[in-house]
Order: sequence, then C-alpha cells, then structure tokens
Amino acid sequence: MASHDAGTMLTIGDFAARAGVTASTLRYYESLDLIRSARTGGNQRRYRRAELRRVAFIRAARSIGLSLDEIKDALDRLPERRIPDRADWQRLSSGWRQRLEDQITHLRGLQEDLDGCIGCGCLSLDKCSIYNREDALADEGAGPRRGFQAL
Repeated sequence: MASHDAGTMLTIGDFAARAGVTASTLRYYESLDLIRSARTGGNQRRYRRAELRRVAFIRAARSIGLSLDEIKDALDRLPERRIPDRADWQRLSSGWRQRLEDQITHLRGLQEDLDGCIGCGCLSLDKCSIYNREDALADEGAGPRRGFQAL
C-alpha cells in the first residue's frame, strides 16, 4: 500500500466504529460488493474513509425498508463505483418515495386494526382484522371451503 494512502485508510475495527456497524457487517457488505477494501501485505483489510459514505447510504436505504439487492442495484448505477453524494441520494431516493408512502399507509392501517383488536379483545379467528384480514369465506364457518381439484 502506498504511503500516501496510510493516512486515509482505516482498519476494519476503526472503520466499523466510525460507520456504526460491526466488522462482520462490513465483511458481509464487502462479500455482496456493496463496499470495497484494500489489502495490506499481511492481507488485512483497509478501508478508504470515503467508503464511510457508502455505508451511510446503505444504512439510510435499509432504514426505509430497501433490501440489500435493491441497494446494490442503486449503487451499481453510480459511475465507476463513485461514492454517493447528496445529489445521488436525491435522485435514487425519488423512486423510493412512493414505496415509503405505501409502507406508511399500510402501517397506519395496521395501527387502526390493532386499536380495534385491543378494543374487542377476542382475537377471534373468524373476525380478527389483523390475523385473518383477507378471509372472504369466514362467514361460511371453520375449515376449508373450496373443493380440491386433482391435477
């Protein structure tokens, strides 16, 4: 490793502490090609400080419910593995806004159902709007209601 890199490179422990994740998380992210490290002559990982921004991007995207595959796809769209900046986040996250709105709507619905469930206290399988929300055949009684068709 060149001597001019020594001041800008972090050990895995230092990088993990700065990034707010565990070393095993960093190794996992690296195995998925979300982040990269350089190796010393002794095969120890060293991370550029700029990679901290990629980890921050990953953590922010995870906090809104994106999978690591979706995050990798977004990061792969950056030219030459560039470290994402504010403009990149705004451009990439604009496509995620509707998804986030849908999640909020879904959670509000669950919250309302939960309030109703607490109110009734029955947790009945034929009426519970949380546990058995989509059961259109519940009024016909317990058990299977549709016939089995042989293949």
